[in-house]
Amino acid sequence: MSETAGSKQSLMTSTEESESIKSHEGNKKWLNAYYDPVSSLYTFTQCIALTDISGDGESKLVIADLGSGSFDMKLKVYKGTTLVSENALIDLPTGVVTFYMDTNEPRTPAVAVASGPFIYVYKNLRPYFKFTLPTLEVNQVEQDVWNQAKEGEIDVTILRDMLDGMRCDGARLTTRSLKFLQLEPHELESFANAHKIATLKRQTVITCLSTMNKSMAEDDAISCLILGTEDSAIYVLDPEAFTVLATMSLPSIPVFLSVSGIYDVEFRLIVACRNGGIYTFKRGSKTGKLCIELDSHPVGLVKYGKNFIVGCMDQTLKCFTTKGKKLWTVKLGANIMTIECMDYKPKGLKAVLVALDNCEVHIYKDKYLVNTIKTEDVVTGLKFGKFGREDGTMIMTTKGGGLIVKILKRTATFEEKDICSGPPVSQSIKLNVPKKTKLFVDQTMRERENAVAMHRAFQHDLYRLRLNTARGYVKALETSNTPISTDAAEPLKLSAQVQGIGPSFKLTVNLQNTSLNIPSMHLLITFQCDDKLYNILKPNISVPMLVPGLSYAFQTFIECLSDKGISDAIKVFVLRQGKSVPIITAVINMPVSESIVVV
Repeated sequence: MSETAGSKQSLMTSTEESESIKSHEGNKKWLNAYYDPVSSLYTFTQCIALTDISGDGESKLVIADLGSGSFDMKLKVYKGTTLVSENALIDLPTGVVTFYMDTNEPRTPAVAVASGPFIYVYKNLRPYFKFTLPTLEVNQVEQDVWNQAKEGEIDVTILRDMLDGMRCDGARLTTRSLKFLQLEPHELESFANAHKIATLKRQTVITCLSTMNKSMAEDDAISCLILGTEDSAIYVLDPEAFTVLATMSLPSIPVFLSVSGIYDVEFRLIVACRNGGIYTFKRGSKTGKLCIELDSHPVGLVKYGKNFIVGCMDQTLKCFTTKGKKLWTVKLGANIMTIECMDYKPKGLKAVLVALDNCEVHIYKDKYLVNTIKTEDVVTGLKFGKFGREDGTMIMTTKGGGLIVKILKRTATFEEKDICSGPPVSQSIKLNVPKKTKLFVDQTMRERENAVAMHRAFQHDLYRLRLNTARGYVKALETSNTPISTDAAEPLKLSAQVQGIGPSFKLTVNLQNTSLNIPSMHLLITFQCDDKLYNILKPNISVPMLVPGLSYAFQTFIECLSDKGISDAIKVFVLRQGKSVPIITAVINMPVSESIVVV
């Protein structure tokens, strides 16, 4: 299906039907290719598939129709808008998938339909094979009760009471016993006489269906069938011999499957169950590992990159990693009907389609709502893929039995910006937190085992540090070996800097009175150094009155007398005239002098 005139004629209905779809922002990105509100298609997302079953390069629409729920169940195949094939089904379908079961040319896939305890396989639109699930072990007490009824030892009233007691005790009964318990009292006798002679069998039914590549990763490689059943089990079927390759058990009944990987190499199954739990399987595992416990029951599960997205009955859309870590949650304004993955390979676009019961279909890239499509009826089935020759086609079936086909425009773009107001973008930025290494874990364990001793050692070292700091501070106060005066009568601040590369240096001393309104007078600046190493041109500097708040600069020149590349410290003292104890002291580490160059 393409956007050419001939293709549009095969898909477009009358102008009145196209215009009956409400105008909405989502329609700016989609072409309304087809809309039939009375197509009588009652199905769900799991029962819709798009595939090239004829090998002619045009994908067909395969739908397992639920009919009225008790009869008229059919497998329908559409080419464009024309029904080209129709096959009756015995029981309600629960899933439709397409898979390659051989390497014959031309490469045409088979269609597998899950219906009751059977898998119906169709090749070239014709019935090919029927696989029946393995029978389960019958409860011995139930077997004995039916044998007694067969021999006439008990009547139907006692039979019903005994079966009802077994069901209340949690025993898993056969389909015959469950139907017998649902009958009216006047129907019990005829039902028991008609069925008590037959052998009692307990048969499970299929609840979900998916596929997995067997040994190669190509799109047309041979694939295995993955079945979820009512007896809380997962079966992996061989596509050629239709034998059970592996059996895995679950604590609850599976309803949604997400498959990734290759069966013969490494794979991962993500299963959503009716108890609200999500379980994972890896190659070789026999029982499911609990990954997530949802707050509400799931209504859809799709794989999104390396993560997976779950739609829940509490109107939320949640994203998790395969290890069970929740990445984000989006609260929706209506109940979720179904969800489907949108993978548009020509533009590398991946998104999630969410159908709501308010007649809207939302499109999410990560947690951002990027597009909304308004429909005439509530959408119950969604499928995105190649239909005809058009890669970006969305198939929608409605609650009233309608069929909607939309084509993604080639000029359509979906920006990663939420069209609804929400939290700022900075809130979703992940912190660069390093992973926990083995060394970190070992260190944590050591701290737990030696917590008391480590705390005591820390307190001891802290007390010693405080003591040494106090001693050094007292010594500095006693010798005035600090650039800030602690004397309230002479609040001074001293700083010094050295300029030059040698052998002559310029020393600048900055002196400031830090008091509020008391000036400083009768002060003197002097220096102390090694006379054999340095010669100070002006060893004593008289300081005039220092006005509070102003900084005064005093300069002198220092000449290095040695050419051996050594340096020493020079001390700067600020004294009051007539007293030998300095008010403040600064220590200047002199740089190494450059050698004298004689020209």
